[in-house]
Amino acid sequence: MTVQPQPAQGDANVVAAGRLWAGGAATAVVAALIAIVGILLARGVFDVPVLAPEGEGTWGDADTGRYALYCALAALIATGLMHLLLVSTPRPQQFFNWIMGLATVAAAVAPFATNGSTESKVATAVINLAVGIAITTLVNGAARVARREARTGR
Repeated sequence: MTVQPQPAQGDANVVAAGRLWAGGAATAVVAALIAIVGILLARGVFDVPVLAPEGEGTWGDADTGRYALYCALAALIATGLMHLLLVSTPRPQQFFNWIMGLATVAAAVAPFATNGSTESKVATAVINLAVGIAITTLVNGAARVARREARTGR
């Protein structure tokens, strides 16, 4: 049995950590799947070589799996950031939204600083944008539930 410290009256910084991290784990799966689906669409449907040379086929090469894992890791890092913000800052979701918004813009712009075709850069930017939006919204939703459940004692 885990003993939870009782929050001071009106303490808004109580978090149902298990619920938050379960949501974060589910977000990691979604982020990885968005990356894979995005690459499949780009390479298989639009014939744009994303993350691998053209001759690698629809699935690409080992970079496809690595990219999906990095997207999942980004979701877990975002969950850790949200947890830290929830227990330490006023208006944690506002700070989270700003941080994630700027990180998502950076991820969407980053492909344009690399060598490669314009089509590949655009496809990678769109995938990065979709992953960033998904992580931001899903972790925000998990945080709302985790705060509400912690306050009601569920």
